[in-house]
Amino acid sequence: MILQALYEYYQRKAALGGGDAAPEGFQWKDLPYLIVIDRQGNFVRIEDTQEKIGKKLKAKQFLVPIAPVRSGSSIRPGLLWDQMEYALGANPRKRTDIAQRFDSFRERIKIEFAKVNHPSLQALQSFLDTNPVERIGNVLPADEWNKLQEKNSFIAFRIDGEQPLTDVLFDQLPKPDHSKIVPGEALGAFCPVSGGNGVVPSTHSKIKGVWGAQSAGATLVAFNLPASESYGKTQNKNAQMSEFAADGYTKALNMLLGDGSKNRVQVGDASTVFWSEKDAGFENDFPFFWSVDKDNPDRGIQAVETLLKSPYTGAAIPAENAIRFYVLGLSPNAARISVRFWHTGTIGEFADRIRQHFQDLKIVEPKTDKGNYALYFLLSDIALENKVDNIPPNLAGNIMRAILSGGPYPATLLQQAVRRIRAKRDVRRTQAALLKAYLNRFQRFHKTKEQEINVSLDLNNTSPGYRLGRLFAVLEKIQEDAQPGINATIRDRFYGAASSSPVSVFPQLLKLKNHHLAKLDNPAFRTNHEKRLTEIIGGLGADMPAHLNMDDQARFAIGYYHQRQAYFVKAEKETSTEIKN
Repeated sequence: MILQALYEYYQRKAALGGGDAAPEGFQWKDLPYLIVIDRQGNFVRIEDTQEKIGKKLKAKQFLVPIAPVRSGSSIRPGLLWDQMEYALGANPRKRTDIAQRFDSFRERIKIEFAKVNHPSLQALQSFLDTNPVERIGNVLPADEWNKLQEKNSFIAFRIDGEQPLTDVLFDQLPKPDHSKIVPGEALGAFCPVSGGNGVVPSTHSKIKGVWGAQSAGATLVAFNLPASESYGKTQNKNAQMSEFAADGYTKALNMLLGDGSKNRVQVGDASTVFWSEKDAGFENDFPFFWSVDKDNPDRGIQAVETLLKSPYTGAAIPAENAIRFYVLGLSPNAARISVRFWHTGTIGEFADRIRQHFQDLKIVEPKTDKGNYALYFLLSDIALENKVDNIPPNLAGNIMRAILSGGPYPATLLQQAVRRIRAKRDVRRTQAALLKAYLNRFQRFHKTKEQEINVSLDLNNTSPGYRLGRLFAVLEKIQEDAQPGINATIRDRFYGAASSSPVSVFPQLLKLKNHHLAKLDNPAFRTNHEKRLTEIIGGLGADMPAHLNMDDQARFAIGYYHQRQAYFVKAEKETSTEIKN
C-alpha cells in the first residue's frame, strides 16, 4: 500500500511536468562542476555551478540518466555524468581498479549511443580517449587541480557555448523499455505496485533526507542477508516489483524528503512526509499543525483556527473531503529505513481527527499566551531544557499516531509531562492542555468513572487530585497576598511533595496559611480565601490521600492551573470594571 501510493504520487507529478518529478529513467542531480570542452574535444575550463545559499554552497541541479546502484566493489558507471574517478579516470586515492572504472564509463557511452552520430558526442569521445586528467592538468594550476581530484565530485560535460550534453543529447538518451527481456529473469513478472509486468531489479535506489540516516542514503526495501531470502531468490528479487515501480517510489520519496519540500515535517526523530492523491488545500495547512513557520510564526494558529471553525463557517470544501490523504513517518535503522507509522484516509477523516485533537487540548489561556498548539511547541514544553531533541525515543511518533488515528495518547506523554512539571515546579498552559487531552481521551475510550475535565475551573469536579491542586493554588495565593512581591512561594519548595504525597505536606501548609491570613489587612480578602478553602476542603472527605498516582498527579496539575487562571480572570474583570467606573 505504501509503495503503491508513492508510485502513484510520482506518476501524478511526472504527468504534470514542470520539473517537480524527473521523467522515468532520469533523476535530478546536484552537479558541482561541469567540464567544458570545445568542438574539437579540447579542454577549455572547469565550471563551478555552486552558489552560496546562507552559509552553505549549493550545487545546481541537472536532469541526468538515473544513477546506477553500486554496492561493494561493483563497477557500474553513470551515463554522461559520474564521479571524477569514473568520468575522467582521476585517481588521487590510488585505486587499483581505476582503469576499469574509466573504461566502463567510456564503454557505456559507446554502447548507448552506438547509432548516434552527433558532433557534440564525437567531441566528448575525443576528449575522453586522450588522457583527460593530463590534459586538464596542463591547463589548471597543479594545486587547484589536485584539490578538485581529491573531492571526487560528481561532474558532467558541456561543449563551450552549448547546454550540458545530458540536455543536448536528451532525445537520444535511452528511454525505459517496459518490454525489456533479460534472460534468466522472471520474465514478465507481475508487479503488485504498478499493476503491470516488468523485470525485477536486484536493488533499489537509496532514499536521502531521513533525519539520522546515512548521508549517502538508506534503503526502504532491501534484502542483504541470506536469512532474509527465500525460494532461491537473491536481494530485492524477493520483493517482486518492476524496475519502473522501484524507480517511481524512490523518486517520489526523495522528492517528498528533499530540501525545500513543503510535504515534510520533522516530528521528533520521525521524518514525516504527507501527500494527497489530488491537489488539495488541506495539503498546504497540514504541516503547520505540527511544526513552526519561522517566517510566519502565527501561521500555525491561523491554520488551527480555520480548522476548528470550518464545520460552522463552511470553510471546509466538501469536494476535498473525499480525497485520499497519506501520512508516512520514517526513522533511521543503520543502512535501512524503518516505517514508524503509516496512516491513510480521506481528508475529511484526517480533518475530523486533527480537529478533535485541538478540541481535546483546548484549555483556558493566560491573556499573554499566543495560543500555539503545534506539536513542536507541545513537545518542547515537556522536554528537558525545552529542546525537542531531548524527547524520549518514539514519543513524538506515538503522539502523532494517536492524533491521526483518533486513538488514546501514549502513557509516556502523561509521565513525561508530569515529570517536567515537578522538575520545573510550574504548570504551563501547554502542559496542562496535554494532561487534560490525555485524561479526557483515556476516559472516553476506556469508559472510566472519572469526570471529564473542563476547559476552565470546574467547581463541581470532586476528583481528589483536582481539588488538592486547587487547594495548593489557593494556599499559594494567600501567601502572595500576605507577602506582596515574594520571590519564592510554597510552589518552589513543596509542589513535588504536595502533588505526590499530599498527607505529608498539606497539614503543614494549612497551619502556615493561618499565619498568612493574619497578615491580610483587607477583611474581604480573608473572607473570600476562607470561603474558597471551605468549599475545596469540604469536597475532599474526611481523610486526605496519602499518595496520588500518576493520573491524579496530572489532575493535581490541571486543578492548580485552573485555579491560578481563575484568579487572573477575576483580576482582569475587576480592573475592567474600575476603568468603566
